Amino acid sequence: MTTTTLAPTPARRGSGTSLAGIALRTPYYVVTGGLAILFLFPLVWTAVASVSPRAGTAQADGFGFANYVTLANYQAGIWVYLFNSAFVALLTVLLTLLVSTLSGYAFARFSFPGKNLLFMGTLAILMVPYATLLIPLYVLLTRVGLQNSLVGVALVLTMFQLPFSVFMMRISFEAVPRELDEAALVDGCSSGAVLVRVLLPAVKPGLITVGLFAFLAAWNDFMAPLILINDTNKMTLPLAVSNLRVQVQGIIDYGATEAGVVILAVPCCILFLLLQRHYVRGFMSGALKG
Repeated sequence: MTTTTLAPTPARRGSGTSLAGIALRTPYYVVTGGLAILFLFPLVWTAVASVSPRAGTAQADGFGFANYVTLANYQAGIWVYLFNSAFVALLTVLLTLLVSTLSGYAFARFSFPGKNLLFMGTLAILMVPYATLLIPLYVLLTRVGLQNSLVGVALVLTMFQLPFSVFMMRISFEAVPRELDEAALVDGCSSGAVLVRVLLPAVKPGLITVGLFAFLAAWNDFMAPLILINDTNKMTLPLAVSNLRVQVQGIIDYGATEAGVVILAVPCCILFLLLQRHYVRGFMSGALKG
């Protein structure tokens, strides 16, 4: 009498593989889900608290947007402060992208005396504490007539963004094969045309990463406007929210402060969600190059 052994059917094999895959992915989903909740909880709590009733705030009874009305009507008005913050952030992004792109292209594609020394000196700015440079910069901007100016604030913020931005753009350009440059030069392109027509589309993720970093830093910066701006009509939104939070006799208006935090966070969240795919690719290009 013979015994017949039944081979596992494809359906059974697929079921086992599927269960094993689910078992392997479960810890990943649990950890990432827990981290997402951990990081999102303060934002959600702030958004809910900004419309919740609280004694000592404009929203004393029931849920509503009285705290946002208080913020909107503070001194020059929220639209003035939003415009100031947007102007500083966009000018910082434009200047950072312009300087870091040209610098990164030069460091990645050209050889010149002192190249590595100059690059290391640029990166060394990262080791200097941010606050220690503001007073010398304040004196310098006063002498050139840019103190108490939004343009001056943007120039200062650009300077602090350049070390990381130049490093990021250099590794982005180095990740692009040199054969593309050589082929374009053979076709008659100049170095500038190679940069604009060939390399910039190839380093788009790096450009978006640099621009996003510059925007987030400029939009949320508090220290530079605090030192350089003394006109209430030129304050950026973080500085205005900080001034608003303290009422008479030092009582803190938590409701208006939370409303300001929500308004500050919304543009950052939207931009990151829209650009996160390019943002990750920008970092990965440098990681793969290294």
